[in-house]
Amino acid sequence: MTYHDANREADTDVSVVLGEDFPELRHAVRRICEKFPGEYWRALDDCSGYPTEFVAALTEAGFLGALIPEAYGGSGLPLRAAAVILEEINASGCSASPAHAQMYIMGTLLRHGSEQQKRSYLPEIAAGRLRLQAFGVTEPNTGSDTTQLKTRAERQGDVYVVNGQKVWTSRALHSDLMLLLARTTPVDQARGRTDGLSVFLVDLREAKGNGIEIRPIKAMINHNTTEVFIENLKVPAANLIGEEGKGFRYILDGMNAERILVASECVGDGRWLLNKGVAYANERQVFGRPIGQNQGIQFPLARAYAELEAADMMCRRAAALFEAGRPCGADANIAKLLASEATWKAADTTFQTLGGFAFAQEYDVERKWREVRIYQTAPISTNMVLAYVAQHVLGLPRSY
Repeated sequence: MTYHDANREADTDVSVVLGEDFPELRHAVRRICEKFPGEYWRALDDCSGYPTEFVAALTEAGFLGALIPEAYGGSGLPLRAAAVILEEINASGCSASPAHAQMYIMGTLLRHGSEQQKRSYLPEIAAGRLRLQAFGVTEPNTGSDTTQLKTRAERQGDVYVVNGQKVWTSRALHSDLMLLLARTTPVDQARGRTDGLSVFLVDLREAKGNGIEIRPIKAMINHNTTEVFIENLKVPAANLIGEEGKGFRYILDGMNAERILVASECVGDGRWLLNKGVAYANERQVFGRPIGQNQGIQFPLARAYAELEAADMMCRRAAALFEAGRPCGADANIAKLLASEATWKAADTTFQTLGGFAFAQEYDVERKWREVRIYQTAPISTNMVLAYVAQHVLGLPRSY
């Protein structure tokens, strides 16, 4: 049996909904986004501001608690519904990135936290009284090689004392809680390369200035990203998520959801951009005819549309497998790969279609163009996805 036959056999009892699924949810998201037009986001770009009002509106509507079970004050919706929320936010011209992390970070707490931890934090997160938006994983010298991270947490009685540094920790200055991955067993004492890492829930309200220093990083896009310096931070042992030393597995467990959600954001961005390009191509008159009549304009737009539709189908398939409890690592990674490239194609095509006007901030195309470039780098780079597919799907030798 080939890899292709095996994958097809595994998927035969999983169904995918076509068309505009969750229509009432989509409509509700669009109504909120209408209150936050392009000028709102451009003003935030100018001052590297955080969209506090927008995030509050999403929270009040219950969207950021979509995946939290009803027993803990959330909506208890499936992953596909959360994907639709993020897709529609971006398709409306807004940006889901300032709030999306809460959806997938929460999963680690939900699946691996104690009942006491879940009852203490999840209702507060669902109600918007607490924000869980920061994810402390990446470090300056380890990058994608998470198993080699240097941040160290040592048990001393009822607390862990943490020392280290994180980078590209988005929203740390606008979050109450941070999920932190640290090494509790030195590398040379761990049984395997993925062992000895643990996950902690850090209360940033207490930790800032008391073991944690957060510095903003100026970047091409306004993701409110930071670097986090940790020196003798005391974290209560009660804030350890799950078992000590198994944190890497817990983090991996949430990555499939993260990639499916981000892929759906890509599709939303791509559709917003493509709609801009098509509208301009129909309206713009040059040499006495709309520029959209020229195949040099038509064909790139048509190809961008086709690639977005293909990416959307892969997002739906990955979400369906996730909800069915089936293996979906390959599908989640491929969805993210295809969606990131499709939205970049839509962005670049629309930019070219608008010509000089694409550079003007008032059209918002340059803002979205900058935003969608990140998808090929984060939350997982294109080459890392290709390496995963080569090894785990095609059965080729491990490359790193």
